[in-house]
Amino acid sequence: MIKLKVAVLDDYQNVANHFADWEKLSENIELKVFNEYIGDDTNLLEKLIDFDVLCLMRERTPLPGILINKLPNLKLVITSGMWNASIDSKTLKKKNIIYCGTETKIHSTAELAWALIMNSWRGLQTEIQNMKDGNWQTTIGRGLKGNTLGIFGLGKQGLQVASYAKAFGMKVIAWSHNLKQQDCEKVGVEHVSSTDLFKMSDILTIHTKLSNRTLGYIDENKLKLMKKESVIVNTSRGPIIKEHDLITALNNNIISCAALDVYDQEPLPRDHILRKTKNLILTPHIGYVSEEAYEKFFNGYFKAIEAFINKKPTNLIS
Repeated sequence: MIKLKVAVLDDYQNVANHFADWEKLSENIELKVFNEYIGDDTNLLEKLIDFDVLCLMRERTPLPGILINKLPNLKLVITSGMWNASIDSKTLKKKNIIYCGTETKIHSTAELAWALIMNSWRGLQTEIQNMKDGNWQTTIGRGLKGNTLGIFGLGKQGLQVASYAKAFGMKVIAWSHNLKQQDCEKVGVEHVSSTDLFKMSDILTIHTKLSNRTLGYIDENKLKLMKKESVIVNTSRGPIIKEHDLITALNNNIISCAALDVYDQEPLPRDHILRKTKNLILTPHIGYVSEEAYEKFFNGYFKAIEAFINKKPTNLIS
């Protein structure tokens, strides 16, 4: 029997074998796990040309149509979660390549967003480093109670963050392109205009999808609307904020701080200017990186391949 050649991409923490029992499929598949980011399309083609199945972690490695058309053996593509903007689903459908997803857990991203809010507003990163350096108090923290949290995108994650803010006694406002006032009223959040979202927020957190409308939406002009003491947190997608404009705003004290978990280029290069920008907290896109989410993702790959082998594909993405 000819075995399916299966590639699991971008397993940065080398945990694919921890979260799924691949041995159970050993008679049917040959598994290759890539622990490093492969890079550009030329390298991807060279590495992936022989594979029948690709397992992709969220949007770490894109799968554009031009690459799909050059992979002669590709039969099945699986993404973690049920949505992946970096996969050309139209080309997959045109070539009759099965495209499916996995179950997911959304709580971890909202929890990380709140951790970044707490860290940046209270100055924790500075004081943690002070203790390691043998120093003592140098900052004066700020309390959250009574301040205003602005949420750009009031979907599942935005609603979670709103509930955290209310527990801390914050005022919560929200806006996004499709958000309606009645939706906000149902959950006790004030619906505001785009301009007021930036003007009123002490802390602005982003929970909207990247789209043609949100690409670069937060630019120099939006940042200048914000209070000098304000903070912006992005755990959604990097390109929603114009990177250069944010760096300029931080270096010129237009806003007091930012915390980012997502970037225009991922993984972020070692010598990237963001690593040297002041008043900036960085985490390496770990919003969805949790044991609970990974269990769903890697087991989801396994189940999707098993279902494909049994000619009963599951969790199909149209």
